[in-house]
Amino acid sequence: MRYWAALLLVWLAGTSLSAGAAGNLSSAPLFAATLFDLDNKPVAFAAYKGRPLIVNFWARWCPPCRVEIPDLVDIQTRYKARGIEVIGLNIETDPLPVRDFAKAYDINYPVLLTKDKGIALLQALGNSKAGLPYTVVINRQGEIVASKLGAMTRAELEAASAAALK
Repeated sequence: MRYWAALLLVWLAGTSLSAGAAGNLSSAPLFAATLFDLDNKPVAFAAYKGRPLIVNFWARWCPPCRVEIPDLVDIQTRYKARGIEVIGLNIETDPLPVRDFAKAYDINYPVLLTKDKGIALLQALGNSKAGLPYTVVINRQGEIVASKLGAMTRAELEAASAAALK
């Protein structure tokens, strides 16, 4: 039992919110992307430029993604008035089941589908393993100020919100 607890702690330490490495990442591939809304209409991500963003890559079949959704909903509710926008980037291709899922989970932030661009975007934004969930935090200047592979805790989301607003 101690072995598994120690292994979990090592894994958690390796998936903590990273600010240092994020400074070397460029958000340009994200802002250059055209994604799709839940009605399958194209959306230029450049429309979000100039806003502090918490961009969360996820999928319906990903258990850690499901765990962090309520906290992302809470951050969107509490920080929207301060200008922060949470955006969910789903890596699936069919908008209908994603729309149903978003409704069932009371997702109150925009959800866009990356479709065939998901893996390339994940990798361009510093997630070489293309694992999920993956979150990047972008300030008003369009700079990635933090990133994390793995589900974010409430405390990490609070820290991410503060970093996005600086």
